[in-house]
Amino acid sequence: MATATVSISTLCATFGTHCAISHNPKSQFSQPFNFNRVSSHSYNLTFSPRLPLSPLPKSTESAVAQTETGSTDPEPAQIVPAQPPSWEPGLFAVVMVGSRQYIVHPGRWIVVQRLKGANVNDKIALHKVLLVGTDTSCYIGKPIVTNAVVYATVEEQGLDPKVIVFKYKKKKHYRRTIGHRQPNTRLRINSIMGYENYPKVTMDDLKSEDSQTEDSQS
Repeated sequence: MATATVSISTLCATFGTHCAISHNPKSQFSQPFNFNRVSSHSYNLTFSPRLPLSPLPKSTESAVAQTETGSTDPEPAQIVPAQPPSWEPGLFAVVMVGSRQYIVHPGRWIVVQRLKGANVNDKIALHKVLLVGTDTSCYIGKPIVTNAVVYATVEEQGLDPKVIVFKYKKKKHYRRTIGHRQPNTRLRINSIMGYENYPKVTMDDLKSEDSQTEDSQS
């Protein structure tokens, strides 16, 4: 019995638990042994109160992610918007494509007649520039502005909306319905260049001309 007491005390000391063991020996049973009854030797174990645990520090989502994976994800690089190219305020031009005239602005797109041999993303140059204008000046071609060029990019080779052509002859039971879609090309205007050295007309020139005409009439 002393050996059992020593082994239990050693076990408690090993696990670092503060426990007090009291041994209450009793006399042997006079009656035959019964398995349903409790053993004659009982041990009362008294445990010391447990110390309160210190509160865990509050963790953020980044700390949790660093604990789980060992390293946080790199922050995305700051996206800086691209600055638009510098153009003169109110810059525009009048160009002739085929037999039609179009007003073009840098950065915008126009739909013209189908350009044969032009593929998507091709760079083209329009040299028939009839006029170039800004907020303060105007370059008038005679008939074109010398050295002025409009650079554009072919974005799409498409078709116009369908046009219904209906043919009818009375008293002949003749009726024909035909649909037609005219092919076209969409151009993105990139820049207007080469007009700076051409003679320009400003608001001051117009005012001076008006004053001269008034003086001559008076």
